[in-house]
Amino acid sequence: MKIYPSATKNDLNDFINLPFKIYKSDPMWVPPLKSELHNQFKPAKNPFLDHCTYKLFLLKDNGEVVGRVAALIDTLANEFWGKSIGLFGYYECPPDETASRLLLDAARIWLHKQGMSTMRGPWSFVSQEWGAVVEGFEPQPVIMAPYNPPYYIDQFDAYGLKKTKDLLVYVIDAQDGYQIPERILKLTDRVAQKYNIHVRPLNMKDYERDVEKFIALSNESLMNNWGYAPVTNAEAEALANDLKPILHEKAVMFAEDNGGKPIGFGIALPDINQILKRINGRLFPFGWLKLLFGLPKLTHYRMFALGVIPEYHGKAVDSLIYRALYESCFSPTVRMEINYVLEDNGPMNNAIVKLGAKPLRRYRIFEMPAS
Repeated sequence: MKIYPSATKNDLNDFINLPFKIYKSDPMWVPPLKSELHNQFKPAKNPFLDHCTYKLFLLKDNGEVVGRVAALIDTLANEFWGKSIGLFGYYECPPDETASRLLLDAARIWLHKQGMSTMRGPWSFVSQEWGAVVEGFEPQPVIMAPYNPPYYIDQFDAYGLKKTKDLLVYVIDAQDGYQIPERILKLTDRVAQKYNIHVRPLNMKDYERDVEKFIALSNESLMNNWGYAPVTNAEAEALANDLKPILHEKAVMFAEDNGGKPIGFGIALPDINQILKRINGRLFPFGWLKLLFGLPKLTHYRMFALGVIPEYHGKAVDSLIYRALYESCFSPTVRMEINYVLEDNGPMNNAIVKLGAKPLRRYRIFEMPAS
């Protein structure tokens, strides 16, 4: 087995196609859209690459690609963190300790040569696709959520990677009899009245202006969260453009004060993995039809982001937004995965438990010295 840096278009194709070979018999894996995967590596399509340098590596065994890893440096994030942290991601590996060591060595050594003091991951070029699953390998992952076999955790441990943060996932499901607790309904009624707050859905006719509000709210409300780095306007606009075709208008909410000032937001993404599972990563020739006609019928969601500006922290505005989202999206088959919450975010975890959500999954982010 040998490591080869990705250098050609064919190498990139091998890098992208490898999971389709590894997971072809895994019932939990959801094939992503190959066109979207290719776009992640195109600077014209992915503004994250404007402030990111990276190197892709392939592991070959007798000429056959059997593993892959990416090493990346987000210069904007490091400036914000005040640290030299290199990242690794897109890790795929056979159940072989030597293969794992070769891949992780390739990423760590490259990061060290670039002046990084720490290697952290798994991490990707996509917003919030962080961590490796350590608990809750079933059911299948939702939109923009990582997936991996359990033995990857053993490989990371054996290499010397240590836990730096766990990310928790909760779920609510109307088919299991979920209802918002009565005390939460009373609480949020009082919050709306006391602070003169109203919650409204996304206005698709004024989408660009609402995107601007989301960018401002996101950067103000989430900047103290672990792992956060400023989102550039180009990144936010690219994400908004990518998500626009799949968004359910009723699943994006803005909280505003009595004067119309935005103070919080919540975004639940329809779980298109329910459809992608059936089209094997390809929109053509008929995958786009399944996506087009399946989108309006989706009742499964991922709570992708929720934020409240600091002056309204601790006032249960997050619960008010959550309630509005749930009631707006409600159907007898609605299911919402709250993905993810930092393990040490006590107020948010307590609020989610009080809402009646159940623990579902746990992701882990690892670190080690890059030297």
